[in-house]
Amino acid sequence: MISMRYHAVSIAAIFVALAVGIVLGSQTLASGLLSGLRNDKSDIQKHADELQDSNNQLQVQLGGADGFNAAMAGRIVKDTLAQRTVVVFTTPDADPGDIDSVTKLIQAAGGTVTGKVGLTSAFIDPNNADRLRTTLTNVIPAGVQLKTGAVDQGSLAGDLLGSVLLLDAHTAAPQSTPQEMTLALDTLRSGGFLAYDQIRPAQLAVVICGNGGGPANSGTVVGRFAAALDARGAGTVLAGRSPSAEGDGPIAVVRSDAGLSAGTTTIDDIEREAGRITVPLALQEQLSGNAGRYGTGPKATAVTVGATGS
Repeated sequence: MISMRYHAVSIAAIFVALAVGIVLGSQTLASGLLSGLRNDKSDIQKHADELQDSNNQLQVQLGGADGFNAAMAGRIVKDTLAQRTVVVFTTPDADPGDIDSVTKLIQAAGGTVTGKVGLTSAFIDPNNADRLRTTLTNVIPAGVQLKTGAVDQGSLAGDLLGSVLLLDAHTAAPQSTPQEMTLALDTLRSGGFLAYDQIRPAQLAVVICGNGGGPANSGTVVGRFAAALDARGAGTVLAGRSPSAEGDGPIAVVRSDAGLSAGTTTIDDIEREAGRITVPLALQEQLSGNAGRYGTGPKATAVTVGATGS
């Protein structure tokens, strides 16, 4: 007769066997899983290494292209701005290296930079809109009629500064007196909106920005400022680094508005030699009444002036 003790031992033996099976099975499963993960990691690492090698090669090629463009820049832009004058505006985030390179290329093109005007953080901050508008309306030259649509701070500032710092597109004559120009600039500088030294009116304008950083909607201020300048003189180019053509960056703002982009040229890659070279070429194009969207960013139509669009 089978005793209860025999039943208990049998049941215990079954559970022990099951436990041993589970342990052995889990070890086998874990071993297979770990082996698979190791293989996946190896494949991912190999792919990452291939991508890094490809990136390194592209960087070398890009550096070589920059070197070639830098060596040829003088020949490319020679005489494109002969006997032309240009005033340079810069935003707070503009890179000093970009400003210096663009200035030298304008001069290499035969142009004369009549001065540099720094737009301050207070200028581009929408929170200062009312104070800036009040300052601007108090220094409007007697003979200047501002555009009726120039009501936001960027458009109003571009319209006003264009009237005192840009020559008439048709006659190349000043649009205000030296005294009116001095009053407007000194008042804006005293209010903390501008920074500049010696300056005189010019035919063309360049607005140089960086990545488009700053307070919310500051890109709209800069973009509309550049477009309003363009309407006052013989032409304006807005040039910045690649990120400025994305999101709410100044170049993105201009390119997203047909009215603004119709007259104002934008260049989105002045951190590269190709973009810097494009500035004087684009200024020359502006003199003929044409505008373009150049670079490699969103909504660019060609790499540079005269290049076939992608």
